[in-house]
Amino acid sequence: MGNYQGYQKYKDSGVEWLGDIPEHWQQKRFKFSVNLINNKIEAENSNLSYMGLEHIDSWTGKRIEDKNASSEGIGSHFLPNDVLFGKLRPYLAKVYLSEIEGLASTEALVLRCKNNIFPKFLKYYILSRDFINIVDSSTFGAKMPRASWDFIGNLFFTFPPLDEQEKIAQFLDYKTKQIDELIKKKETLIEKLDEKRTALISHAVTKGLDLSVTMKDSGIEWLGDIPKHWTINQLGRLTEEINDINHEMPVAVDQGIPFLSAKDLLDDGTLNFEKDIKKISEEDFIRLSKKICPTKNDIIYSRIGACLGKARIVEVDIKFLISYSCCVIRFCQELANPLFFKYFLDSELVLTEARLRTQGIGVPDLGLKQIAKFTLSVPPLDEQKQIAEYLDQKTTQIDQQKAKIKEAIELLKEYRTSLITNAVTGKIDVRQVAIP
Repeated sequence: MGNYQGYQKYKDSGVEWLGDIPEHWQQKRFKFSVNLINNKIEAENSNLSYMGLEHIDSWTGKRIEDKNASSEGIGSHFLPNDVLFGKLRPYLAKVYLSEIEGLASTEALVLRCKNNIFPKFLKYYILSRDFINIVDSSTFGAKMPRASWDFIGNLFFTFPPLDEQEKIAQFLDYKTKQIDELIKKKETLIEKLDEKRTALISHAVTKGLDLSVTMKDSGIEWLGDIPKHWTINQLGRLTEEINDINHEMPVAVDQGIPFLSAKDLLDDGTLNFEKDIKKISEEDFIRLSKKICPTKNDIIYSRIGACLGKARIVEVDIKFLISYSCCVIRFCQELANPLFFKYFLDSELVLTEARLRTQGIGVPDLGLKQIAKFTLSVPPLDEQKQIAEYLDQKTTQIDQQKAKIKEAIELLKEYRTSLITNAVTGKIDVRQVAIP
């Protein structure tokens, strides 16, 4: 792997998933190398810091800080240098090396090293892809798969002498930090591209593309100045209809008509019609679609919950329904270009107004009449089309840039996992690697 060499001599471990291991490494079952700690404490009677599985980042071993983290039930007591391993959905690789005393979710195994095992080496070993895969293959429960200590405890664990374990852990600390810093830089670049995309859309739908055009005060604070020849109008006056289906949740069927919800308004600006979405029967479709049925060039607008304010245009000519978490906006073709207003409705500007108009306590719920009152700046129809085409081109370029960066991030994450796996299983020899 990379420029790293293997050990000079190997031996057969006799365990298929471990393969060959360095000749001088030992091999024991987990239960003879670590102790499972089962010290349970009532969380409400303790002042100890709490850590749930949601506070452990998958595959990195890092803690996700949450000042409000707490539990009212029973927690598993852990000490500094204990290793926590999430037995629920082990494929998520929730592993953490504790630095302080605290309480963990009972869905985490608390493992304490014996004298011949270095805690940080154990953390990396449990984070290795081979270990996670073999544990995950043993899980029981279809919806909430869990790993069993009986299985883990009987797995073979291979390890070098203690000083070599420390050297491997030191190497992985150094290399994973480098990789994580590079990932962070790329994630920051994605954030900047998102900001650029947002600013680009907001400017185009309120100022137009001609920088030399005469401007006027829109009279609306959040819109500011708009081109002099543009008008101000409410969304409802530009549409034929704004409606949703009956407020009920139909029964899912294996084969049927796609039934999308707000979560199916994808972040790439499209609608999700993949196989994993809900399907409903023809009978339910006929009953629920009496008020409105989406057609090509309609806008699907999310009006409830965390997805509030997402707008997606219907680009396919197929039969489907959208749940009452969304509404269908159908524009008057002689007044409005649907693609232009898709960008407008999907902008941060309109999202601010949407939040102000939401009703109810708890889950945001935006009524159809409130959506119809959205105030928009309206260019002439031909200019709407020109701006929409411009934004399509520019946002596609930005999305392509983001896709390449995301692909690079996934490769870095895969390299990180592979490096850990190869180091802790002896596939590479890092003892002589210079670490600043």
